[in-house]
Amino acid sequence: MRDTNNTREGERSGSSKHQPQEAHMSLKLIDSCLRLSVIPLSVATIWLTVTIHQSNPDYGNLDYNSIMGLKYMVGVSVICGIYALLSTISSWVTSLVSKAWLFFVPDQVLAYLMTTSVAGATEIVYLLNKGEKTVTWSEVCSSYPHFCSKFTIALGLHVFVLFSFLFLSVISAYRAFSVFDPPCDSQTNGHA
Repeated sequence: MRDTNNTREGERSGSSKHQPQEAHMSLKLIDSCLRLSVIPLSVATIWLTVTIHQSNPDYGNLDYNSIMGLKYMVGVSVICGIYALLSTISSWVTSLVSKAWLFFVPDQVLAYLMTTSVAGATEIVYLLNKGEKTVTWSEVCSSYPHFCSKFTIALGLHVFVLFSFLFLSVISAYRAFSVFDPPCDSQTNGHA
């Protein structure tokens, strides 16, 4: 009876040792999949945005160069795509994996950059669709429907990249801060 209990305890302690390693590998797999998904989404966003153009006989041409916010969105997409490729490759290099701060800081910065880029692009889409009467900016999408629909699709892809970086920033924060012990409760320490 005693041997059976010892064997069960050994199995439990052995299986609990494998659980953190399995969790680490599944977290690494999720991290890599998110980073890899950013690459084609960023490339598609860049391609859609740069190739947007439409002519209207009454109002002229509208293209990528006409709106400064589109250039910012493309620039952020380029940075995110390149970083995603480099960080995916380096995440499988053992000497760099132990340096959680190398992923934490850029992931946080890019999540913030993506947030500003999506916010700016969303404002552009809103103004293109609705206009702004107080500053005499009329809506454009009735005159340039192809431009607006393509840009809306590019913005949707850009939003998916934003969500990927938000999840990546949470994962990298978990990795960076999980090596530290939680803070001590001052009331508990005073009684000890």
